[in-house]
Amino acid sequence: MNGVHDMGGMQGFGPVRHEKNEPIFHETWEGRVYGIDRSLAAFGKWNIDAWRHHIETLPPADYLKFSYYEKWLAAIEQRVVQYGFLSVEELETGKAAAGFRKATPALTVEVARNYARNIPSAKDPSIAALFRVGQQVRARNINPIGHTRLPRYARGKTGQIIRDHGVYSFPDSSAAGTGSKRQHLYSVRFRAGELWGPAAAPNSYVHLDLWDDYLEFAKS
Repeated sequence: MNGVHDMGGMQGFGPVRHEKNEPIFHETWEGRVYGIDRSLAAFGKWNIDAWRHHIETLPPADYLKFSYYEKWLAAIEQRVVQYGFLSVEELETGKAAAGFRKATPALTVEVARNYARNIPSAKDPSIAALFRVGQQVRARNINPIGHTRLPRYARGKTGQIIRDHGVYSFPDSSAAGTGSKRQHLYSVRFRAGELWGPAAAPNSYVHLDLWDDYLEFAKS
């Protein structure tokens, strides 16, 4: 989707500052948010693409204001109500409502250990590749209303396929819950000048991992 989260190529946000020896968590509460998120994921109510889309749908002002784990927490608060873990009242008061329904099975260490991403093998000869290594392709100029992994700055731009990663679920349909729509995923190399214009650094490239449905043959 076209949202504030798709910041590639956008101006006015200042430099990206690298924190040397950055800790895994800056505050104790961040680790707790991480643990809550991983625990909820063990129930299998959503996949990684839907998870990303939940964060993308945060109000733009909140997305720009929140820190990394504040975004996670805000998305969790939406999720637990949407998927029936809590009511709005329970979330606001921090108290379980009378007669509330407990999750089945309850989350225990044993249940959590059974949780796995269960990603099928990327080697699937039954799904043919639409493109090949070395081929010139163009990223489609699309503006989907749901989740997508095709950044705006690459749409309509021409690049070259340098690697076929194999077959993976298509994130646009996976996030929407309409099926995995498994297809080939490629590493596509774009010249910086193609993306950013003549002011871009010469002999520089950007590599993007893009699915079949994001690409079309480049016209000569």
